[in-house]
Amino acid sequence: MNATPAVNIGRLLQSVAEFAAIGATPAGGVNRPALSAKDRAARRLLAERAWARGFSVFQDEAANLFIRREGRDAALAPLLIGSHLDSQPTGGRFDGALGTLSAFEVLEALADADLKTERAIEVVAFTNEEGSRFSPGCMGSMAFAGAGAVADWSDAQATDGRLLADELAETLRAMPEAEVRPAGHAIAAFVELHIEQGPILEREEIPIGIVTAVQGTKWLEITFSGEAAHAGTTPLEFRRDPMAAAAAAIARIQDDVMPCDPQARLTVGRITAEPGSINVIPGRVTFTIDIRHPDAEALAAIEQRVTLECRAAGARRNCETSIQLRVDMPPGRFAPRVTAAIEDTCRALGIARRPMVSGAFHDALFVSRVAPSAMIFVPCRNGISHNEAEFVSDEHILIGARTLLGVAQRLAAE
Repeated sequence: MNATPAVNIGRLLQSVAEFAAIGATPAGGVNRPALSAKDRAARRLLAERAWARGFSVFQDEAANLFIRREGRDAALAPLLIGSHLDSQPTGGRFDGALGTLSAFEVLEALADADLKTERAIEVVAFTNEEGSRFSPGCMGSMAFAGAGAVADWSDAQATDGRLLADELAETLRAMPEAEVRPAGHAIAAFVELHIEQGPILEREEIPIGIVTAVQGTKWLEITFSGEAAHAGTTPLEFRRDPMAAAAAAIARIQDDVMPCDPQARLTVGRITAEPGSINVIPGRVTFTIDIRHPDAEALAAIEQRVTLECRAAGARRNCETSIQLRVDMPPGRFAPRVTAAIEDTCRALGIARRPMVSGAFHDALFVSRVAPSAMIFVPCRNGISHNEAEFVSDEHILIGARTLLGVAQRLAAE
């Protein structure tokens, strides 16, 4: 008789530590950019562990890495679980990696128990989720879901000057044992475990978040063009000051958007001034705005409000205003069938949980366009992520992995 599958927490914690050593930073974080030598080392380590357990390994043309444990019926589409292995330049050891390694632990736990699922289960490590080295982020899951093509990004240049096409080819060549297939194949469902990257679960002392939706996102780039002039000799009435226009616009939208809607998010992330001299009125100022909301109509209304405020601020300062939409990602809702499987698993295991909307976009958002999908969140200390101080307790790692194992068993039995 088969044993009951169980998470080996010692093995999982050791895996987290070993992968954190690949690209480790002095402050305890990880610097493992997508398609870099460090990323290739992490992929190689995961593949070697898979081969050692008798699992099959393949890649696709976007360098998404897949590990497959066969089920009873090879004709059934596999269940897909996993996340990503790349990091921010000063990222933490849990973002992405915890989801990928927990998914691999699911395969190992099933193999330990010699339990055969009805359909195959595949673990995926998606390419370039973070977008910190190459833009856009979520490249691998976009290619998998048909929301983008590798050829469209081949000329993309990394922050270190390398071309995506060259680094992608090098990454695929680095693992010649793994067959390369076209991007995208049929799956029954997808489940991604991830750290929350926010404070809600920790604050409410709830170990599992059942993610039912992902906020929509729009990235705007605003440019005010005025006239560069001497800081000391130009009176107010002669100034066409784009910095004054930018400051006024930012102040208005910061005061008007988030305070009026608790679900809204608005962030000014980057500001540049040209020529950038201390004693010169800038000739041009450019800044970015990241706006997010779970409701598409509300997101569009915020974009319109931002646009009107910026144009009005530019007109008041006699500056030309340019507004470019750089990212337009509609909100996504996850499949009730998959979120119900997470709910049922938590109930059976006696695990406290709550429904959540993700404020960040993840690979699951794109996969949800082609297959039923959902996410499991676990708490992170103080809600800190994309930071070397990122931390998840051993207890929450275990609870998250146990939940993912139970969900995988349910969905792979269908």
